[in-house]
Amino acid sequence: MVNDPVGDMIARIKNAATRGRSKVACPASKMRARVLDVLAEEGYIRGYQLVEKPGAFPEFEIELKYFDGRPVIVEIRRVSKPGRRVYSSIKDLKPIKNGLGISVLSTPKGVMSDSAARDANVGGEVLLRVY
Repeated sequence: MVNDPVGDMIARIKNAATRGRSKVACPASKMRARVLDVLAEEGYIRGYQLVEKPGAFPEFEIELKYFDGRPVIVEIRRVSKPGRRVYSSIKDLKPIKNGLGISVLSTPKGVMSDSAARDANVGGEVLLRVY
């Protein structure tokens, strides 16, 4: 049993990128799908697909992205954890690494990047930061 599904997915992505793997698998859930949607539209992963095997739980197969042989995701960190939730208002959302990175937020309007949250004028729980 995993207490922090998003944290588990982040660890899998980080480990696979460190090892130079092209794909990584993780259990499927709606929250993970929303976070992966944000990472894909911001260009940090190539994409993902749902893989269902008979008699097994569904999994996401995440395709990592590389540029000149180096992973596009240099650093990925979980901010809000089950033991300590971190919330941010719209005015407290600062650019990550001078705009080179993003924060992924869970807002009342759905999971979105920090720039999309600024455009929608909503704050929320800061799930993770990617650079």
